Amino acid sequence: MTTADSVKVNREYKDRLFKYIFGNPEHLEWTLSLYNALNSSSYTDPRSISITTIKEAVYMNMKNDISFLIADTMNFYESQSTYNPNMPLRFLFYVANVYSGYVADERNRINIHSSRQQKLPAPRLVCFYNGLKQMDDVTVLKLSNAFPENEKIDIEINVTMLNINYGKNKHILDSCRALGDYSLFVKEVRDSIAGGMAIENAIGKVIDNLPNDSLIKPFLLANKAEVTDMCITEYNEEYTMELFKEEGREEGRAEGREEGRAEGREEGRAEGREEGRAEGREEGRAEGREEGRAEGREEGRAEGREEGRAEGREEGKVEGKVEGRAEVWSFMEKLMKEGKMKEVQRAIVDSEYRDQLYREYALIAE
Repeated sequence: MTTADSVKVNREYKDRLFKYIFGNPEHLEWTLSLYNALNSSSYTDPRSISITTIKEAVYMNMKNDISFLIADTMNFYESQSTYNPNMPLRFLFYVANVYSGYVADERNRINIHSSRQQKLPAPRLVCFYNGLKQMDDVTVLKLSNAFPENEKIDIEINVTMLNINYGKNKHILDSCRALGDYSLFVKEVRDSIAGGMAIENAIGKVIDNLPNDSLIKPFLLANKAEVTDMCITEYNEEYTMELFKEEGREEGRAEGREEGRAEGREEGRAEGREEGRAEGREEGRAEGREEGRAEGREEGRAEGREEGRAEGREEGKVEGKVEGRAEVWSFMEKLMKEGKMKEVQRAIVDSEYRDQLYREYALIAE
């Protein structure tokens, strides 16, 4: 068994740790602080937040990290330790699920069948990125990038991806102290592991050495076992992904060399055969062209006659269908003008009854 095989793969570490901190109902003040930092707002009452996070998996065992309602905005926050350009598609599922629940809640008094425009909270979609790949402070991910180019798109989802690695988006990390502490914690754990420290020891050391004024330090200390498990899960995942990449690169090199040799031999044979064919083709073309012209003229006449008949039949069918549909709709409009809606509805689904009406109105012979 390879090292990669022996390590459990789970991509939820910082996703879960982020949710553990900022989606915790007991610390909504941190959620509110994060919202204020992103929106330059100044809300002070955590009770103004209503958590709407999906409790069940909605697609391929994916769960959203945090979603909440405040004022007139529905906020969706996701944390990712790897760059994922498909986040807009995942948000599409999350948003549809949460808004379905919002509409179904009778307290919101939403009637999607109303002739009046129903009002919904404005969605805000944010992905917090702290992976190892170098990314800009802000990147906008678009669902339209998943669709074929040059096609008209009738739906769009924009996800703002914020790089929250330590030193990035400093104004946001400074505005939300809990987020700044979280970013520092992730950095220090990575640095300690890179320095040769075992991950379990690194996590405990970093938690103990966080500044005493750190907002999240007491929380991390009180939940040290859970936090350690989350960090180990994420580290295993990152380590395994790197092993897979390295093994893949080595296998690719070996396969590429072998394929190159095979392709070279095949190309040599092909070139030799092609030279021989070229000489034979030139001689055969002159003879074949003359014979082909005679045969082609005769075959062309026969095929042309048959294609003409087929096209004529097809055009006749199309014209007949169009005329038939026009007569049916004319008849239905006549019934509706006479106020016979029940007859119309029944005629649509009951062909025998429809034929009976045709006979009554003398549209077809008895």
